[in-house]
Amino acid sequence: MDDALELLHRFAQTIDAHDWPGLADLLADNFRCTLVHTGEVFDKASWVRLNAHYPGFESMTLEDAVASGNRAVGRASVVGRRDGVEERFQVASFLTVRDGLVVELVEVWTDIGQTAPEGTRERQ
Repeated sequence: MDDALELLHRFAQTIDAHDWPGLADLLADNFRCTLVHTGEVFDKASWVRLNAHYPGFESMTLEDAVASGNRAVGRASVVGRRDGVEERFQVASFLTVRDGLVVELVEVWTDIGQTAPEGTRERQ
């Protein structure tokens, strides 16, 4: 499995299945993840642990994916629950693949349903 697009699909399916040992199997030993929105950087073990213990995580659905060479990018919908209330997010995941494993991941997360800042849109 050295195709970046195939690996991205497997990556999202593995997270959606809550298969944390399987997720670790998709990552290189020198894996590095950067979360752009918080500035955090994780190694393989800490990133798998973050996902496995993230409170309220329910599902991840890959909505769009493209790839070129050893790079793939996907946009996914993520559903979680906090205090019994459903929360929805979108994430853009940028993967770099080497020898059939993810070596680098950069993610950008956002809440769904945010309101545009006042004065930034024309009224119709």
